[in-house]
Amino acid sequence: METTGGSFYPYKLLFRALTLIPVSHYLLLLLFFFIVFVYSLLEIHILQDIITGYGGSSVSLTYNSASELYTEVVSKCSLLHGRYLATPWLSSPHLQTILLNAVVKTPSFTYKREIFHTSDGGTVALDWLMSSDVSESNFQVNGTNTVADIPLVIVVPGLTSNSNSPYLKKIVYNMAKHGWNVVVCNHRGLGGVPLTSECFYTAGKSDDLGEVVNHLHRRQPETQIYAVGTSLGANILVKYLGENGVNVPLVGAVAISNPWDLLIGDRFFTRAIMQRFYNRILGKNLKEAARLHQETYARLSDWEGIERSRTIRDFNDRSARIAGNFDTIDAFHRWASSVRLVTNVSVPLLCVNAIDDPVCTDEAIPWDECRKNKNIVLATTKHGGHIAFFEGLSGESLWWIRVTKEFLSNLHASPTMSKQQMQKFKELNLVSPDKKKLV
Repeated sequence: METTGGSFYPYKLLFRALTLIPVSHYLLLLLFFFIVFVYSLLEIHILQDIITGYGGSSVSLTYNSASELYTEVVSKCSLLHGRYLATPWLSSPHLQTILLNAVVKTPSFTYKREIFHTSDGGTVALDWLMSSDVSESNFQVNGTNTVADIPLVIVVPGLTSNSNSPYLKKIVYNMAKHGWNVVVCNHRGLGGVPLTSECFYTAGKSDDLGEVVNHLHRRQPETQIYAVGTSLGANILVKYLGENGVNVPLVGAVAISNPWDLLIGDRFFTRAIMQRFYNRILGKNLKEAARLHQETYARLSDWEGIERSRTIRDFNDRSARIAGNFDTIDAFHRWASSVRLVTNVSVPLLCVNAIDDPVCTDEAIPWDECRKNKNIVLATTKHGGHIAFFEGLSGESLWWIRVTKEFLSNLHASPTMSKQQMQKFKELNLVSPDKKKLV
């Protein structure tokens, strides 16, 4: 028997029933879906952390089975054999990355600036913090305080960062407090210095770093020099190490959140909502940095194209590709990537990457190349974001800074590793190599 209202009658009953549900219940349902959406979008993992009892995840180490670096140094690094647990209220790679400079408590100190002029007439700002400048500490790495005995670490900033970036000031202060002399090698055109030659800084410009390293080695030949690179600075550092092979006057190095392969990274930036968000923000930062030197950029590249650019790829296509005479933007990205030179690295190198890094995809990590090279140990964590790795309830501590300090301290104290490097310098009588400057 057909009911009143025909086949639509059940739907009328359903609609009437739905109207009887309080509006507050619908709002709660919307709130629930919104929370699920945000939880998924920001890749929050606090529920996972709770389920695992806030035990964190172990650090995965990739290295050659015959690696003396692992045996002599890394095996003694407790942090690399422990677990990393993100700060509970920052249990998201995006929150860690976005809030990095906002959450980090910036130490209060003043750099001493040295202006270094490169062989092409460029200007690089070297910002120094000496161990002796940190008055609250009497700690020395080797229990001595002569200039030659105090190790020096060079810090290479990320994309548009400089020595005043909070996370950089934090590692600078931390290393100086523990007996190291530290110098930040700002990229040319950044850090408040002008462009004084027909050349600007790009993602693959490693020759400035090479000249600075050689300059410091010539000035302090008995000092053990190390380097730490963050983000794009890590790419430049590893590229420099690979390009120069054994002709590198460094005792050791650390690369944090290296993008490795800029071509893969470029593809990664187009995939998801958050990656496209980072792409726009970083592209905007690059444009703002370029505007400080508009006259030089306008001579060497396509200024109108730069102004129209909205992504990193657009910016590099209108600037670095043209200035470096590359046929395509992909050709520039391949040239600028450190991944192609990993097997040439001859300096003890620790690389740290988070698998959930929302800026540098883990697809670009050269696992096999790192395993093949006896001079490299790759440490990866499940979480950590991009050059963040917040830890502790307050979020005041950055795990990667503690890892860097422990690794470099153990390397410096190694009875064989550091001495082998210093002996190599004397045998090679290292000098600054003659290199063509592409961009």
